[in-house]
Amino acid sequence: MAGSLRKRGENSWQLRIHLGLDPITRRKRYLERTFRGTRREAERELARLVAENDGFVPRRDHESTVAKLLEKWLEFASPSLSPRTAMVEGGYVKSVIAPMIGHLQISKVTSLDLDRFYRHLVDVGGPKGPYSPASIVRVHGIMRRAFAQGVRWGWIRQNPAREASPPRDTTPRQFVPPTPDQVAQLLAEAKRRDSQMATLLRLAVSTGARRGELLALRWRHFDLGKGTVTIQRGIVLANGELVEQGTKTHQTRTITLDISTLQTLAEHRKRKFDLLEQVGADSLEDRFVFSELPDCSRPMRPDSTSRAFRALCAKAGIANVRFHDLRHYVATRLLTSGVDPRTVAGRLGHRKPSTTLDVYAHFVPEADQWAANLLASLLDKAISDEGGDRIGDSPHTVDR
Repeated sequence: MAGSLRKRGENSWQLRIHLGLDPITRRKRYLERTFRGTRREAERELARLVAENDGFVPRRDHESTVAKLLEKWLEFASPSLSPRTAMVEGGYVKSVIAPMIGHLQISKVTSLDLDRFYRHLVDVGGPKGPYSPASIVRVHGIMRRAFAQGVRWGWIRQNPAREASPPRDTTPRQFVPPTPDQVAQLLAEAKRRDSQMATLLRLAVSTGARRGELLALRWRHFDLGKGTVTIQRGIVLANGELVEQGTKTHQTRTITLDISTLQTLAEHRKRKFDLLEQVGADSLEDRFVFSELPDCSRPMRPDSTSRAFRALCAKAGIANVRFHDLRHYVATRLLTSGVDPRTVAGRLGHRKPSTTLDVYAHFVPEADQWAANLLASLLDKAISDEGGDRIGDSPHTVDR
Protein backbone atom coordinates (compact mmCIF):
# COMPACT_ATOMS: atom_id res chain seq x y z
CA MET A 1 0.00 0.00 0.00
CA ALA A 2 1.49 3.33 -1.10
CA GLY A 3 1.90 6.32 1.22
CA SER A 4 3.19 9.85 0.81
CA LEU A 5 4.38 12.64 3.10
CA ARG A 6 4.12 16.39 2.36
CA LYS A 7 5.26 19.29 4.52
CA ARG A 8 2.50 21.84 5.17
CA GLY A 9 4.09 24.23 7.65
CA GLU A 10 6.24 24.44 10.74
CA ASN A 11 6.26 20.88 12.15
CA SER A 12 3.05 20.11 10.21
CA TRP A 13 2.73 17.28 7.69
CA GLN A 14 0.06 15.87 5.41
CA LEU A 15 -0.02 12.07 5.45
CA ARG A 16 -1.71 10.33 2.54
CA ILE A 17 -2.19 6.62 1.77
CA HIS A 18 -3.88 4.94 -1.18
CA LEU A 19 -6.79 2.64 -0.23
CA GLY A 20 -7.46 1.20 -3.67
CA LEU A 21 -10.49 1.69 -5.92
CA ASP A 22 -13.93 2.54 -4.64
CA PRO A 23 -16.07 -0.50 -5.50
CA ILE A 24 -18.98 1.70 -6.56
CA THR A 25 -17.45 4.73 -8.33
CA ARG A 26 -14.25 2.86 -9.38
CA ARG A 27 -12.27 5.96 -8.40
CA LYS A 28 -9.09 5.89 -6.37
CA ARG A 29 -9.59 6.23 -2.62
CA TYR A 30 -7.22 7.95 -0.21
CA LEU A 31 -6.91 8.38 3.52
CA GLU A 32 -5.45 11.74 4.58
CA ARG A 33 -4.30 12.88 8.01
CA THR A 34 -2.62 16.02 9.34
CA PHE A 35 0.22 15.31 11.75
CA ARG A 36 2.27 17.67 13.93
CA GLY A 37 5.81 16.75 14.91
CA THR A 38 9.24 16.11 13.46
CA ARG A 39 9.75 14.51 10.06
CA ARG A 40 10.95 11.29 11.71
CA GLU A 41 7.79 11.17 13.87
CA ALA A 42 5.63 11.87 10.80
CA GLU A 43 7.32 9.02 8.91
CA ARG A 44 6.62 6.64 11.79
CA GLU A 45 2.97 7.73 11.87
CA LEU A 46 2.70 7.22 8.11
CA ALA A 47 4.16 3.72 8.44
CA ARG A 48 1.66 2.96 11.19
CA LEU A 49 -1.27 4.11 9.03
CA VAL A 50 -0.05 2.02 6.11
CA ALA A 51 0.30 -1.08 8.29
CA GLU A 52 -3.07 -0.50 9.95
CA ASN A 53 -4.92 -0.16 6.65
CA ASP A 54 -2.99 -2.72 4.60
CA GLY A 55 -5.54 -5.11 3.15
CA PHE A 56 -8.34 -3.13 4.76
CA VAL A 57 -10.14 -2.42 1.47
CA PRO A 58 -9.86 -5.03 -1.30
CA ARG A 59 -8.84 -3.92 -4.78
CA ARG A 60 -11.97 -5.55 -6.19
CA ASP A 61 -15.01 -6.15 -4.02
CA HIS A 62 -15.56 -9.70 -5.33
CA GLU A 63 -12.25 -10.82 -3.82
CA SER A 64 -13.68 -10.72 -0.29
CA THR A 65 -15.65 -13.60 1.15
CA VAL A 66 -18.07 -13.79 4.07
CA ALA A 67 -15.33 -15.48 6.12
CA LYS A 68 -12.88 -12.65 5.39
CA LEU A 69 -15.44 -9.99 6.26
CA LEU A 70 -16.33 -11.70 9.54
CA GLU A 71 -12.65 -12.11 10.40
CA LYS A 72 -11.99 -8.39 9.90
CA TRP A 73 -15.23 -7.39 11.64
CA LEU A 74 -14.37 -9.47 14.70
CA GLU A 75 -10.88 -7.98 14.76
CA PHE A 76 -12.22 -4.43 14.89
CA ALA A 77 -15.38 -5.07 16.93
CA SER A 78 -13.92 -7.25 19.69
CA PRO A 79 -12.28 -4.40 21.69
CA SER A 80 -15.70 -2.75 22.11
CA LEU A 81 -17.39 -6.00 23.16
CA SER A 82 -17.27 -7.63 26.55
CA PRO A 83 -14.84 -10.58 26.67
CA ARG A 84 -17.77 -12.95 27.13
CA THR A 85 -19.68 -11.53 24.15
CA ALA A 86 -16.58 -11.58 21.97
CA MET A 87 -16.00 -15.24 22.88
CA VAL A 88 -19.62 -16.26 22.20
CA GLU A 89 -19.93 -14.40 18.91
CA GLY A 90 -16.52 -15.60 17.78
CA GLY A 91 -17.74 -19.13 18.49
CA TYR A 92 -20.79 -18.64 16.28
CA VAL A 93 -18.57 -17.32 13.48
CA LYS A 94 -16.15 -20.25 13.65
CA SER A 95 -18.59 -23.09 14.25
CA VAL A 96 -21.74 -22.00 12.40
CA ILE A 97 -21.31 -19.21 9.87
CA ALA A 98 -17.84 -19.69 8.37
CA PRO A 99 -18.16 -23.47 7.74
CA MET A 100 -21.50 -23.06 5.94
CA ILE A 101 -21.37 -19.78 4.00
CA GLY A 102 -17.87 -18.47 4.64
CA HIS A 103 -16.83 -19.22 1.04
CA LEU A 104 -19.48 -16.94 -0.52
CA GLN A 105 -18.33 -13.69 -2.12
CA ILE A 106 -19.82 -10.82 -0.11
CA SER A 107 -20.69 -8.80 -3.23
CA LYS A 108 -22.96 -11.61 -4.39
CA VAL A 109 -24.72 -12.50 -1.13
CA THR A 110 -28.43 -11.69 -1.21
CA SER A 111 -31.18 -11.60 1.39
CA LEU A 112 -32.51 -14.81 -0.15
CA ASP A 113 -29.16 -16.52 0.44
CA LEU A 114 -29.30 -15.56 4.10
CA ASP A 115 -32.92 -16.70 4.44
CA ARG A 116 -31.97 -20.07 2.94
CA PHE A 117 -29.05 -20.25 5.37
CA TYR A 118 -31.34 -19.55 8.34
CA ARG A 119 -33.84 -22.13 7.10
CA HIS A 120 -31.04 -24.70 6.87
CA LEU A 121 -30.11 -23.96 10.48
CA VAL A 122 -33.74 -24.55 11.50
CA ASP A 123 -34.27 -27.73 9.49
CA VAL A 124 -30.85 -29.38 9.56
CA GLY A 125 -28.57 -27.37 11.82
CA GLY A 126 -25.11 -28.63 12.69
CA PRO A 127 -23.52 -31.73 14.24
CA LYS A 128 -25.78 -31.47 17.28
CA GLY A 129 -28.97 -30.99 15.27
CA PRO A 130 -31.20 -27.99 14.45
CA TYR A 131 -30.53 -24.63 16.03
CA SER A 132 -33.10 -22.85 18.16
CA PRO A 133 -34.74 -19.64 16.87
CA ALA A 134 -32.91 -17.74 19.62
CA SER A 135 -29.53 -18.98 18.32
CA ILE A 136 -30.43 -18.07 14.75
CA VAL A 137 -31.48 -14.59 15.84
CA ARG A 138 -28.02 -14.28 17.42
CA VAL A 139 -26.41 -15.42 14.16
CA HIS A 140 -28.50 -12.90 12.22
CA GLY A 141 -27.37 -10.12 14.54
CA ILE A 142 -23.76 -10.97 13.79
CA MET A 143 -24.41 -11.03 10.04
CA ARG A 144 -26.31 -7.73 10.11
CA ARG A 145 -23.54 -5.92 12.01
CA ALA A 146 -20.72 -7.44 9.95
CA PHE A 147 -22.35 -6.56 6.62
CA ALA A 148 -23.15 -3.05 7.90
CA GLN A 149 -19.46 -2.61 8.66
CA GLY A 150 -18.67 -3.89 5.18
CA VAL A 151 -20.85 -1.14 3.74
CA ARG A 152 -19.08 1.50 5.87
CA TRP A 153 -15.70 0.20 4.71
CA GLY A 154 -16.79 0.32 1.08
CA TRP A 155 -16.48 -3.42 0.56
CA ILE A 156 -20.10 -3.79 -0.58
CA ARG A 157 -22.84 -1.45 -1.74
CA GLN A 158 -25.64 -2.53 0.56
CA ASN A 159 -26.35 -4.73 3.55
CA PRO A 160 -28.21 -7.91 2.46
CA ALA A 161 -28.97 -8.81 6.10
CA ARG A 162 -31.22 -5.75 6.48
CA GLU A 163 -33.91 -7.38 4.35
CA ALA A 164 -33.37 -10.96 5.54
CA SER A 165 -36.04 -12.68 7.64
CA PRO A 166 -34.64 -14.86 10.43
CA PRO A 167 -37.19 -16.98 12.30
CA ARG A 168 -38.79 -15.13 15.16
CA ASP A 169 -38.03 -16.33 18.65
CA THR A 170 -41.58 -16.75 19.92
CA THR A 171 -40.66 -19.02 22.82
CA PRO A 172 -42.18 -17.47 25.94
CA ARG A 173 -39.68 -16.70 28.68
CA GLN A 174 -41.33 -18.89 31.27
CA PHE A 175 -39.65 -19.73 34.53
CA VAL A 176 -40.70 -20.80 37.98
CA PRO A 177 -38.80 -18.88 40.67
CA PRO A 178 -38.21 -20.56 44.03
CA THR A 179 -40.82 -20.00 46.71
CA PRO A 180 -40.08 -18.02 49.89
CA ASP A 181 -40.07 -21.32 51.81
CA GLN A 182 -37.47 -22.80 49.44
CA VAL A 183 -35.29 -19.70 49.71
CA ALA A 184 -35.50 -19.81 53.50
CA GLN A 185 -34.59 -23.50 53.41
CA LEU A 186 -31.55 -22.81 51.20
CA LEU A 187 -30.37 -20.01 53.46
CA ALA A 188 -30.69 -22.23 56.53
CA GLU A 189 -28.81 -25.09 54.83
CA ALA A 190 -26.03 -22.74 53.72
CA LYS A 191 -25.71 -21.28 57.20
CA ARG A 192 -25.17 -24.76 58.61
CA ARG A 193 -22.59 -25.76 55.99
CA ASP A 194 -20.84 -22.70 54.52
CA SER A 195 -21.00 -19.20 56.04
CA GLN A 196 -19.57 -17.57 52.90
CA MET A 197 -22.20 -19.17 50.68
CA ALA A 198 -24.86 -18.15 53.21
CA THR A 199 -23.71 -14.52 52.97
CA LEU A 200 -23.63 -14.67 49.17
CA LEU A 201 -27.16 -16.09 48.99
CA ARG A 202 -28.45 -13.56 51.52
CA LEU A 203 -27.08 -10.74 49.39
CA ALA A 204 -28.48 -12.32 46.21
CA VAL A 205 -32.03 -12.54 47.56
CA SER A 206 -31.79 -9.03 49.05
CA THR A 207 -30.54 -7.24 45.93
CA GLY A 208 -31.51 -9.31 42.89
CA ALA A 209 -27.97 -8.73 41.56
CA ARG A 210 -26.50 -11.01 38.91
CA ARG A 211 -24.06 -13.73 39.93
CA GLY A 212 -21.10 -12.01 38.26
CA GLU A 213 -21.98 -8.68 39.88
CA LEU A 214 -21.98 -10.25 43.34
CA LEU A 215 -18.65 -12.00 42.78
CA ALA A 216 -17.06 -8.72 41.61
CA LEU A 217 -17.92 -6.91 44.85
CA ARG A 218 -15.08 -5.55 46.93
CA TRP A 219 -15.48 -4.22 50.45
CA ARG A 220 -15.07 -0.64 49.25
CA HIS A 221 -18.34 -1.02 47.36
CA PHE A 222 -20.23 -1.22 50.67
CA ASP A 223 -21.19 1.60 52.97
CA LEU A 224 -22.29 -0.34 56.02
CA GLY A 225 -23.00 2.91 57.87
CA LYS A 226 -25.51 4.08 55.26
CA GLY A 227 -26.62 0.52 54.58
CA THR A 228 -25.92 0.51 50.83
CA VAL A 229 -23.96 -1.40 48.22
CA THR A 230 -22.81 0.02 44.88
CA ILE A 231 -22.75 -2.38 41.95
CA GLN A 232 -20.47 -1.29 39.14
CA ARG A 233 -18.51 -4.35 37.97
CA GLY A 234 -19.04 -7.96 36.95
CA ILE A 235 -16.95 -11.13 36.81
CA VAL A 236 -17.24 -13.34 33.71
CA LEU A 237 -15.48 -16.46 32.55
CA ALA A 238 -13.99 -16.04 29.06
CA ASN A 239 -11.84 -18.77 27.51
CA GLY A 240 -11.30 -20.27 30.94
CA GLU A 241 -10.01 -17.02 32.46
CA LEU A 242 -11.67 -14.71 34.97
CA VAL A 243 -12.33 -11.26 33.51
CA GLU A 244 -13.55 -8.24 35.48
CA GLN A 245 -15.64 -5.84 33.41
CA GLY A 246 -18.51 -3.37 33.63
CA THR A 247 -22.03 -4.50 34.42
CA LYS A 248 -24.18 -6.03 31.67
CA THR A 249 -25.88 -2.67 31.02
CA HIS A 250 -22.66 -0.68 31.69
CA GLN A 251 -24.43 1.18 34.48
CA THR A 252 -23.63 1.70 38.14
CA ARG A 253 -26.40 1.41 40.71
CA THR A 254 -26.60 1.80 44.47
CA ILE A 255 -28.96 -0.49 46.40
CA THR A 256 -30.23 -0.12 49.94
CA LEU A 257 -29.82 -3.16 52.20
CA ASP A 258 -32.00 -4.34 55.06
CA ILE A 259 -30.77 -4.64 58.65
CA SER A 260 -30.54 -8.45 58.67
CA THR A 261 -28.43 -8.48 55.51
CA LEU A 262 -26.16 -5.78 56.94
CA GLN A 263 -25.69 -7.86 60.08
CA THR A 264 -24.81 -10.92 57.99
CA LEU A 265 -22.28 -8.86 56.03
CA ALA A 266 -20.73 -7.46 59.21
CA GLU A 267 -20.17 -10.98 60.55
CA HIS A 268 -18.73 -12.09 57.20
CA ARG A 269 -16.40 -9.07 57.15
CA LYS A 270 -15.08 -9.94 60.62
CA ARG A 271 -14.35 -13.52 59.53
CA LYS A 272 -12.51 -12.30 56.44
CA PHE A 273 -10.51 -9.74 58.42
CA ASP A 274 -9.42 -12.43 60.87
CA LEU A 275 -8.15 -14.53 57.95
CA LEU A 276 -6.41 -11.51 56.45
CA GLU A 277 -4.52 -10.84 59.69
CA GLN A 278 -3.26 -14.43 59.64
CA VAL A 279 -1.54 -13.84 56.28
CA GLY A 280 -0.04 -10.54 57.39
CA ALA A 281 -2.34 -8.09 55.58
CA ASP A 282 -4.28 -5.34 57.28
CA SER A 283 -6.79 -3.85 54.82
CA LEU A 284 -9.91 -5.39 53.32
CA GLU A 285 -11.21 -2.41 51.37
CA ASP A 286 -9.91 -3.33 47.92
CA ARG A 287 -10.23 -7.09 48.40
CA PHE A 288 -13.03 -9.29 47.11
CA VAL A 289 -15.96 -9.95 49.42
CA PHE A 290 -16.37 -13.51 48.16
CA SER A 291 -13.12 -15.41 47.72
CA GLU A 292 -11.69 -18.85 48.42
CA LEU A 293 -8.26 -17.39 49.21
CA PRO A 294 -7.25 -16.24 52.72
CA ASP A 295 -6.07 -12.87 51.35
CA CYS A 296 -9.22 -12.45 49.19
CA SER A 297 -7.08 -11.37 46.25
CA ARG A 298 -9.09 -13.33 43.67
CA PRO A 299 -12.88 -13.69 43.44
CA MET A 300 -14.81 -16.93 43.48
CA ARG A 301 -15.24 -18.39 40.00
CA PRO A 302 -18.74 -18.17 38.47
CA ASP A 303 -18.73 -21.83 37.44
CA SER A 304 -17.52 -23.01 40.85
CA THR A 305 -20.17 -20.87 42.52
CA SER A 306 -22.92 -22.46 40.45
CA ARG A 307 -21.63 -25.96 41.19
CA ALA A 308 -21.57 -25.21 44.92
CA PHE A 309 -25.11 -23.84 44.67
CA ARG A 310 -26.36 -26.98 42.92
CA ALA A 311 -24.74 -29.14 45.59
CA LEU A 312 -26.43 -27.04 48.27
CA CYS A 313 -29.81 -27.45 46.56
CA ALA A 314 -29.29 -31.23 46.44
CA LYS A 315 -28.52 -31.36 50.15
CA ALA A 316 -31.58 -29.24 50.88
CA GLY A 317 -33.76 -31.51 48.72
CA ILE A 318 -34.64 -28.71 46.29
CA ALA A 319 -34.69 -29.52 42.56
CA ASN A 320 -34.61 -27.42 39.38
CA VAL A 321 -33.41 -24.17 40.95
CA ARG A 322 -30.45 -22.28 39.47
CA PHE A 323 -28.46 -19.49 41.07
CA HIS A 324 -29.95 -17.06 38.54
CA ASP A 325 -33.43 -18.03 39.74
CA LEU A 326 -32.72 -16.08 42.93
CA ARG A 327 -32.78 -12.97 40.75
CA HIS A 328 -36.16 -14.06 39.38
CA TYR A 329 -37.32 -14.61 42.96
CA VAL A 330 -36.49 -11.02 43.89
CA ALA A 331 -38.18 -9.54 40.82
CA THR A 332 -41.37 -11.56 41.12
CA ARG A 333 -41.70 -11.04 44.89
CA LEU A 334 -41.34 -7.28 44.49
CA LEU A 335 -43.78 -7.03 41.56
CA THR A 336 -46.43 -9.25 43.13
CA SER A 337 -46.14 -7.25 46.34
CA GLY A 338 -47.05 -4.08 44.47
CA VAL A 339 -43.63 -2.43 44.16
CA ASP A 340 -43.63 -0.20 41.07
CA PRO A 341 -41.69 -1.49 38.02
CA ARG A 342 -39.35 1.52 37.98
CA THR A 343 -38.08 0.67 41.48
CA VAL A 344 -37.76 -3.01 40.59
CA ALA A 345 -35.87 -2.15 37.38
CA GLY A 346 -33.47 0.07 39.32
CA ARG A 347 -32.76 -2.68 41.82
CA LEU A 348 -32.19 -5.32 39.13
CA GLY A 349 -30.07 -3.07 36.93
CA HIS A 350 -32.40 -2.98 33.94
CA ARG A 351 -32.01 0.09 31.74
CA LYS A 352 -35.75 0.65 31.50
CA PRO A 353 -38.83 -0.48 33.45
CA SER A 354 -40.18 -1.80 30.14
CA THR A 355 -37.40 -4.43 30.17
CA THR A 356 -38.55 -5.59 33.59
CA LEU A 357 -42.15 -5.78 32.43
CA ASP A 358 -41.18 -7.66 29.24
CA VAL A 359 -39.33 -10.32 31.24
CA TYR A 360 -41.83 -10.65 34.09
CA ALA A 361 -45.05 -9.77 32.27
CA HIS A 362 -46.81 -12.99 33.33
CA PHE A 363 -46.32 -12.06 36.99
CA VAL A 364 -47.75 -8.56 36.65
CA PRO A 365 -51.42 -9.76 36.80
CA GLU A 366 -50.74 -10.87 40.38
CA ALA A 367 -49.55 -7.39 41.23
CA ASP A 368 -52.59 -5.96 39.44
CA GLN A 369 -54.85 -8.13 41.59
CA TRP A 370 -53.03 -6.86 44.66
CA ALA A 371 -53.62 -3.29 43.46
CA ALA A 372 -57.33 -4.02 42.88
CA ASN A 373 -57.68 -5.45 46.38
CA LEU A 374 -55.88 -2.44 47.85
CA LEU A 375 -58.18 0.01 46.07
CA ALA A 376 -61.22 -1.99 47.16
CA SER A 377 -60.08 -1.98 50.80
CA LEU A 378 -59.50 1.78 50.71
CA LEU A 379 -62.91 2.35 49.17
CA ASP A 380 -64.62 0.01 51.67
CA LYS A 381 -62.93 1.84 54.53
CA ALA A 382 -64.05 5.20 53.17
CA ILE A 383 -67.65 3.97 52.83
CA SER A 384 -67.53 2.50 56.34
CA ASP A 385 -66.17 5.75 57.78
CA GLU A 386 -68.86 7.72 55.98
CA GLY A 387 -71.55 5.44 57.37
CA GLY A 388 -70.14 5.78 60.89
CA ASP A 389 -70.23 9.53 60.67
CA ARG A 390 -73.89 9.49 59.71
CA ILE A 391 -74.82 7.18 62.60
CA GLY A 392 -73.21 9.61 65.02
CA ASP A 393 -74.98 12.67 63.60
CA SER A 394 -77.43 14.65 65.73
CA PRO A 395 -81.11 14.00 64.92
CA HIS A 396 -81.46 17.69 64.28
CA THR A 397 -79.03 17.51 61.35
CA VAL A 398 -80.52 14.49 59.64
CA ASP A 399 -81.68 15.11 56.10
CA ARG A 400 -85.43 14.83 55.91
